[in-house]
Amino acid sequence: MLGWALGFFILALIAALFGFGGIASASAGIAQILFFIFLVLLAISLIAHLFRGAARR
Repeated sequence: MLGWALGFFILALIAALFGFGGIASASAGIAQILFFIFLVLLAISLIAHLFRGAARR
């Protein structure tokens, strides 16, 4: 998912470079949403790993 966010961010940069403001804005918004979803899933995964590791001991 982080790869998709990075891809949309690069697309936004290229679109902004060529003056396509609408496409750049939409791509940047999608990249931002995907990045925050990635962070939430990462936090959930780490918390689950900590609880699962404590239960095995």
